[in-house]
Amino acid sequence: MAVVRLENASKLYKSEDKRDKRKHYAVRELNLTVEQGEFVFLIGSSGAGKSTMLKLIGGELSPDEGSVYVDDMNVSRLFGPWRARLARTFGIVSQQTLLIRKRTIMENLMVAGRASGMQRKSKAAAEKALGLVGLPTVGDCYPAQLSIGEVRRVELARAMLSSPPILLLDELTANLDDDNIWDMMHLLNELNSRGTTIIMATHASQYVNIMRRRVVTLVDGKLAGDVKNGRYGDIV
Repeated sequence: MAVVRLENASKLYKSEDKRDKRKHYAVRELNLTVEQGEFVFLIGSSGAGKSTMLKLIGGELSPDEGSVYVDDMNVSRLFGPWRARLARTFGIVSQQTLLIRKRTIMENLMVAGRASGMQRKSKAAAEKALGLVGLPTVGDCYPAQLSIGEVRRVELARAMLSSPPILLLDELTANLDDDNIWDMMHLLNELNSRGTTIIMATHASQYVNIMRRRVVTLVDGKLAGDVKNGRYGDIV
């Protein structure tokens, strides 16, 4: 059971003005627990701290104050094999694409699979993941040959390679049309029904309202709302 817990977690950033000595918080005093199998929408305006919060959970950033735990393990104190184990706990889709333009989709996925510890099984895992996202025939294509929606699906397949218990998704549906967004939400709902935890930062308010899952709202880096079966904008 992969349980995520943030305890008074804060992340500071430096002002570009060297004369400014004040503390500036990307996120501040976050307290949140996400149980295995939950589906959480993380909402808030641009700059509210959603990406920072996802990076803290996934171990990409360490908190400057407070702690982040996964299964009672302090994420910032993990090293060596424990760090590798943490990496396999999460499947991550960032806002910026991580696909290598000069490699085919299959090559991209196999590189990611090997990096996560898969060797001989990387191709089979890649084929399975592409099938799950509805793109079983794009393995020989290059990223530039795919639509934006197909690229985002491939990035989701990349995140799913090792069947991680938790998916951290940062604006997965940005710049997609309604049909692609709905297809993506349907796929995520299916993954969640099989036990995968979904933590998803999004501005897709219409689909948040349709899905009626847990809605966590950030305002200026602080937790402003946490509503079960919520709608976009609900804070109580």
